Order: sequence, then structure tokens, then C-alpha cells
Amino acid sequence: MRGRSSAGRTLAFIKKNYFLYILLAPALILTLIFKYVPMYGAVIAFKDFSPIKGILGSEWVGLKHFEKFIASPNFDVIFMNTLKLSFFGLIFSFPVPILLALMLNQVRKAAVKKNIQLFLYAPNFISVVVIVGMLFIFLSPTGPINQLVIWMTGSPLMFMSQPEYFRWIYILSDIWQGAGWASIIYVAALANVDPELHNAASLDGANLLQRIRHIDLPTIRPIMAIVFILAAGGIMSIGFEKAYLMQTSMNLPTSEIIATYVYKVGLQSGDYAYSAAVGLFNSVINVILLVTVNFIVRKLNEGEGLY
Repeated sequence: MRGRSSAGRTLAFIKKNYFLYILLAPALILTLIFKYVPMYGAVIAFKDFSPIKGILGSEWVGLKHFEKFIASPNFDVIFMNTLKLSFFGLIFSFPVPILLALMLNQVRKAAVKKNIQLFLYAPNFISVVVIVGMLFIFLSPTGPINQLVIWMTGSPLMFMSQPEYFRWIYILSDIWQGAGWASIIYVAALANVDPELHNAASLDGANLLQRIRHIDLPTIRPIMAIVFILAAGGIMSIGFEKAYLMQTSMNLPTSEIIATYVYKVGLQSGDYAYSAAVGLFNSVINVILLVTVNFIVRKLNEGEGLY
């Protein structure tokens, strides 16, 4: 009886707000078609896929492709490269948008603040291809940065061919391109802070750092937690495009990651089943990390997490 009453209330709510559901329908349909339907193709990770036999006609092989990937001599290098690039990228890039937002929040002149924001947001609209092209030009042996290095040390540094430089170039260029845009959400949250709180704290003798610590940071803490969980959930999902474009034969020991390996094995070698297994393995690791980080953050953040 209670269940029917609840169902009745739900139907009444949907009937009352049917126009909102109509607006939501296109997004749901597109998500279903382009995000969930393609998941069916992941089945080939458990089959010896043959284009002639098709997905349904190919033979089941269980976990054969997963075992092959884990047992391969490339596994340790590729897995650790992906993990290190993602982990250090998250650690170094996560605080930067928060710092930018806190500094922007202290700029009182609206015109100056808008110009600074425009300067910070602009790199986000530059194509990854152009960004990598700029990196190759600026960091080439005859580029402006190496001219400074030569003036200081007498010899250039091979930034794009030495494996030890790849991670730092990738992470720092990522921060330059995305930190300003990522700060928008924190700037919006800080705009909701009541100025009276800052005025009252100033009258009580609180300096700038104390006001940031006790007023601004607690305000954006829930957003920081959600952003961190989402970023940690995608820790293994490094963008393929940039890593592949920055890759040279000399920096492969650190630039070969799961995304580039899947592309080479799947599309260049035609081993679709093995490629799907590697990609699925990467997704499973991401889900495990997402659940783990969300659990830890909920424990540390007074029960507040992504779910």
C-alpha cells in the first residue's frame, strides 16, 4: 500500500514536471546511444575477435588477452608510466586552480580581474596539436629556451628526446593550459562568500592568510573534494592525443602509456581483441581508484563525497 502510494506520488511528480523531462530526454538519448551502446563492443576483450565472424560469431577465450597483457614484458613499463604521469599530474595540477581562484578573489577592481581571467583562460582554447607544436618549437635545440640554456651552461638540453624530461614537460604544459579554466568553479564558489564575514574577521584582527584559511577554504572544501574524486577516478585516463603527439622514438621509455599502446596494438597492428582487453583493464583500474578515493575522502571530509 505504501509502495503504491510512493509510486503514485512519483508519477504525479513526473506528470507535473513533464516539460523538464522532455528537455532532459535528448541528453539521455544521446548518452545512451554514444556512451552505453558502444560498451557492447567491450565483449571482444573476452573473444578471439574475427571481423569475418563478427562479435557474436567469434569464439570466447575468457581472460586470455588480460593474462597476455599482464605477462607481457611491456606491462610493467606501460603501467608504471601511466600511473606516474597521472599521479604526479594530479598532485601538481590539483592545487594550482585553487591558488589562482584565491588570488583572483583578492583582486577588487573588476576590470583588472576580468583581464587577468581572460589571460588565464585563453590557453584552454588552444588546440592540443598547436600546444605540442609550440612545445617542439620552444624546446628545440635552437629554440628560445635552449638559447638561454646555452648562454648559462654552454650546451643545449634535448628536452623532447630525453626520457627524463617528458613527464615534466607534459605536466607543466597541462597546468599552463588548464589551470586557469579549472579555477572557474572555485571563483564561482568564492563569489558566494559573504563579505561581512571578511569584514568581521578583519575587525577581529585576522590577517589575509587567516581569513583565507578560516573563511574561503572551508567554503570551497566540498567542491575541492568532488573535483579531487573525479580527477582521481580518471587517474589512468590520460589523454591519448597529447602523449602520442609528444612521443618520439627517443623518449619512448617514459612516454609509452596505456592509451598510446592500445592505439598501436589495436589500430596499427589490427589486434582488436587484445587492444580492447588492455583498454578494459585500464577502465577497471579507474573504477577501483574512484571508489577507493571516494571512500577515503568521505572519511576525511565529515561524510562528504561524490556519493
